[in-house]
Amino acid sequence: MYLTHSFMSDEKKQSSQQPLILAVEDHDDSLLLISYALESLGCRFICQGDSLATVLVAKEYQPDLILLDILLPGHSGIDVVRYLKEEPLTCKIPVIAVTALASREDRERILKAGFNDYISKPYMIEDLEAMIRRVLCGKFDFHSAFELCQD
Repeated sequence: MYLTHSFMSDEKKQSSQQPLILAVEDHDDSLLLISYALESLGCRFICQGDSLATVLVAKEYQPDLILLDILLPGHSGIDVVRYLKEEPLTCKIPVIAVTALASREDRERILKAGFNDYISKPYMIEDLEAMIRRVLCGKFDFHSAFELCQD
């Protein structure tokens, strides 16, 4: 049995136009790196280490984006994205795979499973931020310091 551990950024209580991002990652160091990237972008976020609760958390909080590891205990990220895409409340939420699987075949399989984009570990934090910017571009009003739509 796996324990669920999750936390939400301090900005949770603010009603703002900042995007809410759900990050699902079972390694604490990777989760810390993702939370740092999200904080630097000015995003609100929920970090979670349990794949089994991902669909329930996504249904409850309706994040604007999900960052999902593939190699998770319990259900794999591929299983989770399939569940998300089958649920009416979560089927339109974009999902980015953040994974150690780096071959061309892995990438094709992951994108075919329903992910909107893919980044392989190890990655540069700037690359993750750029991918988040692309996926969320034009959907939110951000503070000028966190302008996400840059040419």
